[in-house]
Amino acid sequence: MIFKRGDGVDPGERALWGDLMSLGLTFPLCIALGFFLGRWIGGWFGRPATGQWVGLVWGITAAFWELYKVNRRMTRRDEAELKRLKEGKGPDA
Repeated sequence: MIFKRGDGVDPGERALWGDLMSLGLTFPLCIALGFFLGRWIGGWFGRPATGQWVGLVWGITAAFWELYKVNRRMTRRDEAELKRLKEGKGPDA
């Protein structure tokens, strides 16, 4: 449980919740930064419209890459927990 206090607190679960909650901030930041930075850099080369599209694609790619990394961490955690449960250890072990 995320709000549990004391010795039974699992720091991995808190880190997982932190990852999940950060996605809500990561997606709009990556996309907005990619868009505006692309427009700014494109302006240096006289092509702000092209730069904004390249930056937008870069921002969307970065956001989904972060989603992929969080998904991988969740999958590894789930696999470890299933393995532990199959070995006969309880969820509090």
